[in-house]
Amino acid sequence: MAIYDAILGVTAWLNGLNDWLYTWVMILALVGTGIFLSIRTRAVQLRHFTGMVTYLTQSRHGSRGGISSFQAFAIGMSTRIGIGNITGIALAMILGGPGSLFWMWIVAIVGMSTAFAEATLAQIFKFRHRDGTFRGGPASYIMDGVKSPRLAIVFASAMVFCMFIAMPMVQANTIAKVVAGAHGIDPAIIGVVIAGLTALVLFGGVRRVARATEVISPLMALFYLGIAAVIIIVNITAIPQFFIDVFSSAFGLREAFVGTGSGFVAALLNGTRRGLFSNEAGMGTSPNAAATATVNHPVQQGLIQAFGVFLDTIFICTATGFIISTTGALDYSSVTPDDAAHITTDAITSTLGSWMIWPVSVMIFFFGFSSLLGAYAYGEANLVFLKKSRVLELTSRAVLIASSFMGSVMALTFVWAVMDLAMFAVTILNLIAIIGLAPWVIALLGDYEKQIAEGNSPVFRADQAQLPGSIPSDVW
Repeated sequence: MAIYDAILGVTAWLNGLNDWLYTWVMILALVGTGIFLSIRTRAVQLRHFTGMVTYLTQSRHGSRGGISSFQAFAIGMSTRIGIGNITGIALAMILGGPGSLFWMWIVAIVGMSTAFAEATLAQIFKFRHRDGTFRGGPASYIMDGVKSPRLAIVFASAMVFCMFIAMPMVQANTIAKVVAGAHGIDPAIIGVVIAGLTALVLFGGVRRVARATEVISPLMALFYLGIAAVIIIVNITAIPQFFIDVFSSAFGLREAFVGTGSGFVAALLNGTRRGLFSNEAGMGTSPNAAATATVNHPVQQGLIQAFGVFLDTIFICTATGFIISTTGALDYSSVTPDDAAHITTDAITSTLGSWMIWPVSVMIFFFGFSSLLGAYAYGEANLVFLKKSRVLELTSRAVLIASSFMGSVMALTFVWAVMDLAMFAVTILNLIAIIGLAPWVIALLGDYEKQIAEGNSPVFRADQAQLPGSIPSDVW
């Protein structure tokens, strides 16, 4: 009982700290960086939107023995499309009302430029791993671009904690809560299953992770969008009212929606926080996946990763919000944050029938499982940056597996509070680096657009591009 009370106390303290950090620091940093990069790139997310789609459809092959551009995209989407789209949206709406969706959209639109910048930087500053594949991410471009080894070490250390401990706990917790609630299975048993399956994949290395997520992520996303499409068709007359509720709640005009929060501030705060966790723009996670791809030009992967933000938030998060809002599964007068794990499942089964419990449980399981695999890829890239050690790599896999088990039996609010604090640390460090390296992004984009204007298929050559400095590796 004393341990339980202590956890409750720590959770309350963490939530208070996170509220302050996200209200006064994170929102300004995220949106400000996105606006800054949108201006500097002349709204690259709008001007090159068709290019994003084109590259995505053509990037399945051509990795030349490494990891293809699509596989890197799939690893990134494995953590983007997952629990954040299920439990995260429900939690945001519980605390901030349907208006939180509006602020998620804003974060995503401006965040697409941030995602483009960090993925492009990850490509230009990547390095070759001993297995022949590439590694990289914020730690690498902080080290070689910003020229700050200490800051790079701090970032990599924070990312290792975030990806090997905090992220697996969140994913496993939601899987366990959903499956336990739907089928009455002990969360500890679910935790053992999660840990066992994770171990089977992780000890195959990053190539096996890439192959697994390449299949799991698109299939689960399509399955979920199919469910959403059916529910939207069934409730098609509710679409106008849904958008009215979103916009009115976003500015505090209908505060009755909000259960434990209060109007405009609650919508803004929770929309930003959950939007970040869902699309990860600026967080510094997806660049670790972007760096693994073998592409002809760094901008190519930047565009593909930016499209992932659009797909995640504008399509999938909005679909979840519609499902929750129009099915009546969310009762603001009695709901609590701990109910977030099953709200979306309840909404789906109330519309399509109880027979959907098993398909939805399987879908959520694989959403969370693919996110665990993506987390490993991110964490491993930063661990390799800190120290190339086979012993440490094996130990990190064991830690992630143990975290996935522990998260399955812990309180939802506690693991989300830990994740939010970890996200804040890595995001702020990453945003500082992106702003400092903006000239590199502009130069690379200029080189790409120049080749496009000349009618050529862009191929990056370091000796021909007008870069702000030299590239410290022989990758390019």
